[in-house]
Amino acid sequence: MYQAAADRGDQATPEYAGQVTEDRAAEVALNRALWGVVNEQFTDASAEAQWRRTELAWGMFAVPERLLQVLGDVRGLDVLEIASGTSYMSACLARAGARTVAVDLSAEQLATARALQRQIGPVFPLVQADAERIPLGDGHFDVILSEHGAAAWCDPERWLPEAARLLRPGGRLVFLTNSLLSALCVPEEEGVAEERLLRPQRDAYKVHWPGGGVEFHPSHGDWIRLLRQSGFVVEALHEVYAPADAADHPFYEIVSAEWASQWPAEELWVATQLPDAGSAPLGRIR
Repeated sequence: MYQAAADRGDQATPEYAGQVTEDRAAEVALNRALWGVVNEQFTDASAEAQWRRTELAWGMFAVPERLLQVLGDVRGLDVLEIASGTSYMSACLARAGARTVAVDLSAEQLATARALQRQIGPVFPLVQADAERIPLGDGHFDVILSEHGAAAWCDPERWLPEAARLLRPGGRLVFLTNSLLSALCVPEEEGVAEERLLRPQRDAYKVHWPGGGVEFHPSHGDWIRLLRQSGFVVEALHEVYAPADAADHPFYEIVSAEWASQWPAEELWVATQLPDAGSAPLGRIR
């Protein structure tokens, strides 16, 4: 899968010329090609079941929002999902009364989302764009969220300021990503996390996988620094474990359910944009 992406994504696409460095443009092109392959092999087939969910759930093990309670009542709110994939989170939030917009870099995943809008509904705007450069106006959204999208696949020094630009004052940023611990325990050649540290923490900040794909896994200290630099105050960090009855994810080889029942597999960050975030408290960890 990853080698196919590497074969298809080794050249930067024209729309990135002059916008970012050549190296970053090549990385973005590689990631876009990777997600075209992932959609072809996995996410297109799994999307319908996710669009038919009756309640919002987070992450590889579908932990219900009602247990985490990070979004609250979204009725009447303008919500932007970035790096939305097949956009099932946006669909669920639209049913809950939010005015949703979904943004993703992958044309293939957005094509799947459009097909499911026709088949299942609801219909909401879908925008093809990189989360590091979103063609939408300033201060349009009350909430921006991302589930295993922007945090892992986009440069935090670029996508966090972009999220801050798009939020209204006091708006919330909610994003889920792989736990730092899991990133440190995944073998260099890829595969599921092991029960020992396999890479230095500093090396996890930016990971070039051997078969293709470039990910970012900042430390907790890095996340706090980067969020505050973009004008956010951290409200909470939820460390997400697999439920007791969880099974291994059918295609994402990151952690096993057994591993994730002992150590947090994912981290769910909640931050608020404040006029004077630099003097605000750092928040809490759960």
